[in-house]
Amino acid sequence: MGRLTKAHGLKGAVKVEMYTDAPERRFVPGAVFSLQVPTSSAWHGKTLELIELKWFNAQPVAFFKGVPDRSAAEKLVKAILWIDHDPNEAPEEDAWFNHQLIGLTVIRDGKKVGTLAQVDHFPGQDLLTVTTDNGDVLVPFVKSIVASVDVEAGEMVVTPPPGLFEEIAEDASEEPTEAVAEAVEKETPSAASDEADAPECD
Repeated sequence: MGRLTKAHGLKGAVKVEMYTDAPERRFVPGAVFSLQVPTSSAWHGKTLELIELKWFNAQPVAFFKGVPDRSAAEKLVKAILWIDHDPNEAPEEDAWFNHQLIGLTVIRDGKKVGTLAQVDHFPGQDLLTVTTDNGDVLVPFVKSIVASVDVEAGEMVVTPPPGLFEEIAEDASEEPTEAVAEAVEKETPSAASDEADAPECD
C-alpha cells in the first residue's frame, strides 16, 4: 500500500509514499498493515494500526498506534506497508495485483517476446521488467504500450514503438527511445499499485 519515508514532527507521524490510488479506502482509521522491514528491526513480524491520515502540502502523513514520538517514527523509515488480499473484494476494471502479472507471457504481433518478471511502482508511473532472449526490457505500464492483459490466459499484449524489443546497434539512431518517451508523455499514468486508471496493478 505504501512506504514510510520520513518522520514528520514530534508526535510520531510518518510521511507515506503511496502505492495506492485509493488512500481514502485503504488508509482509514483502524486499518492494519503488515510490515516489510529487515529481520533486525524491532518491528519485524509486527503490524501497524492506523490512527489517522493527514495531508500536509499535498504529502500524506500517517499516525499509527504504538508510535508516540519522533524517535519511534524514525525506526519505521523505509518500512513497506502491506495488506492481505480480500478474496471477496469486487475486482475493478483494468486493475491487477503484482502476483497476477508476474509470469505472464508478453505477446507482440502475435508472437512471444518475453515473460513479465517484475513490476515496479514509481511516482511517475508503473514500470514492467520483461525478460527476453536478449536481456531485460523496461516497459512503461501505459495503455499506448500495454494493449491488454488477460490473467486467465496468462498473456499480456504489447504494442510498443519500434526499437523497444529489438537489439539496437551502438551507432543506431535514438529515435526508438524518443518514441517511447513520446508515448509515455501522451498519457497520465498512475504511480499507484492498488487501483488506478487502467492499466495498472497492485
